[in-house]
Amino acid sequence: MKLSQQVIYQIYPKSFYDSDGDGVGDLRGIIQKIPYLKKLNIDMIWFNPFFVSPQNDNGYDIADYYRIDPQFGTMSDFEELVAKLKAVHIGVMLDMVFNHTSTQHPWFQRALAGDKKYQAFYYLRPAKADGSLPTNWESKFGGSAWAPFGETDLYYLHLYDETQADLDWHNPEVRAACAAVVNFWRDKGVTGFRFDVINVTGKSEQLVDAPAGVASKTLYTDTPIVHDYLKELNRTSYGQDPDSVTVGEMSSTTIRNSVGYTNPANHELSMVFNFHHLKTDYVDGRKWSRMAFDFPRLKQLLDDWATGMNAGGGWQALFWNNHDQPRALNRFGDAGKYRIKSAEMLATVIHLMRGTPFIYMGEEIGMTDPDYPSMADYVDIEALNAYRALIRSGYSHADAFTIVKTKARDNSRTPMQWDASATAGFTTGRPWLRPTNQDQINVADELAHGELFKYYQTLIRLRKTMPIIADGDYQTWRLDDEHVFGYWRTLGSQRLLVLNNFYSNATVVALPTEMVDAQVVLSNYDNVDVQPKMVLKPYQSIILSQG
Repeated sequence: MKLSQQVIYQIYPKSFYDSDGDGVGDLRGIIQKIPYLKKLNIDMIWFNPFFVSPQNDNGYDIADYYRIDPQFGTMSDFEELVAKLKAVHIGVMLDMVFNHTSTQHPWFQRALAGDKKYQAFYYLRPAKADGSLPTNWESKFGGSAWAPFGETDLYYLHLYDETQADLDWHNPEVRAACAAVVNFWRDKGVTGFRFDVINVTGKSEQLVDAPAGVASKTLYTDTPIVHDYLKELNRTSYGQDPDSVTVGEMSSTTIRNSVGYTNPANHELSMVFNFHHLKTDYVDGRKWSRMAFDFPRLKQLLDDWATGMNAGGGWQALFWNNHDQPRALNRFGDAGKYRIKSAEMLATVIHLMRGTPFIYMGEEIGMTDPDYPSMADYVDIEALNAYRALIRSGYSHADAFTIVKTKARDNSRTPMQWDASATAGFTTGRPWLRPTNQDQINVADELAHGELFKYYQTLIRLRKTMPIIADGDYQTWRLDDEHVFGYWRTLGSQRLLVLNNFYSNATVVALPTEMVDAQVVLSNYDNVDVQPKMVLKPYQSIILSQG
């Protein structure tokens, strides 16, 4: 099946299903839920890392790329999972974390022990002449991006947690080692790879201070050499498989660079994630802040990227949710009165666009952020650091907690809610992260009585059966509308108009003349009457086909 027809489902293994009662999801748990995944009719599953890790950053601090962490299972479990998914035509996408390793990784440990070969795997730098740190770069998790390298007079770079040491991609041995990891998993039947923060690998060999008032990330993010690295990785690993599916997580990227990363002629990646649209509820670009989303800005970003990627022959990974984001329903929809309708509307926006849609586990049943009463419920290092930083900057404990509650990554990492029991049917033990509203939202109830799961099935079916959705072009429709995000999809003489009301108030839309006699392909409300002036109900989506 063509990439454009595929829909990818993301599983955060720690939170999907626990088969042994230890409170942590595992591979055997995923195997048990394959019938559910098949029912949704997705084509591939992206698994967050389940490799050996001290779990300081929930598995993104990898200590061994070649072994399954025992808390998730064994290599035999993984091989069984791949085989059983393949039997129902579902591919496997693994998360490759190649910007950094855990400081417990053998490469880093050998570097600490004095091995010059492995010291060259990392960015090790002496202090400046005045004794200050090598550069003024800041870690994305707070504080300096430099930490002392053992008992030496050197420091190592860590753009993320102090236990995540950045690899130096200028070293060809590092690049070869990363390709070897990909090839190992290719031999296990893996055909999909997601590359974590891959566009921050493009640091200079000579590291310098960020000028005053300039964010340090501008010195190392999305630089031209990243294209060279990806071309080489493509050539030496996944590019040898005609059916490979790859996606790059691109931090602060541009449309121009993303076209370059994904235009098939460049032989780099299949598609990219960008996050600009998920920053439209940030005050002055600051994640740890609170505001209602800026709808005009959201529309403009979605449209700019869709238009730009279409024009350049690039390809997008389309998504609202993932393991690093609060639930979209709480941010861009209505998690209360209109939970189902706003969930369907948000799904329509993504699934009808040009690109490959991703569904994050629980999205298809309308899961929402947990209603935690205090910071004691949160475990993510980023949230805990942010809370402390907000307090230090003068926020009250109550205000700091309110901000963290709306933006914490743990919001999307709560266990999958399979039923209404105390542990949400996720485990027979104590879940590692507590669910809070499984009595209202769970798989058992949704499959028995709900409409959202069925709506997702319909969206997936439409992408597979309507070439205009999979392969058509994208064009803008009335960006000035105050309530509706709409767009055209076109293929030859065929046209679809997709209209999405982002608000809880009904709104009137004047249809283009050529769509007055249009056919309704899909709506999240029944009994739609197409009129020259259409009334869109709260959070209504409608797909109209010309003629």
